[in-house]
Amino acid sequence: MMSLTEITGFVLGLVMVVCSILELHWSWPLAIASSLLYFFVFKDSLLYGEAGLQIVFAALALWGWWQWLRKGDDAQPALVIQRLPTRGWWLVLIVSALLWPTLALLLQHFTDSDVAWWDALPTALSLVGQALLGRKYIENWLVWLVVNVISVALFAHKGLWLTCVLYALFTLMSVWGWRVWQARLKAAHP
Repeated sequence: MMSLTEITGFVLGLVMVVCSILELHWSWPLAIASSLLYFFVFKDSLLYGEAGLQIVFAALALWGWWQWLRKGDDAQPALVIQRLPTRGWWLVLIVSALLWPTLALLLQHFTDSDVAWWDALPTALSLVGQALLGRKYIENWLVWLVVNVISVALFAHKGLWLTCVLYALFTLMSVWGWRVWQARLKAAHP
């Protein structure tokens, strides 16, 4: 059954992603609000990895907000859309490969989660995606695409139908975000 908390988090989540795609710094305070609401939704559904992730998201959103608002010496934004270098891809793969089993084992041993490994996978990848978004790496949209596809299945399994719809929309928005940022990157570096 959908709660007011889930409905409000749903709306804020959609607006947040649109703001991220458009590179509007307002995405970050919306992320904080949506994350705090979804903490309760996921906790009540025994998705402890996702619940814990929402608290981390709220903290990372403060960092992302600061990153996006910083100005360089020329008063221009310090960050611009950029590509992840090969070394960065290796780091993404290594961090993801370490985080997933670590989080899964923690959830398995310290919670009553019935989907510890499936909860841990999008949780681990979301941390990576959020870090990439905070630094404006275009590849964040690819990571979010994977996270969102996995999350649709996970939330359907848990009967969180509105959140399932949200993550299906996030899947489409990940493709949209990739295309918009790719066009901006090409325009900046013809």
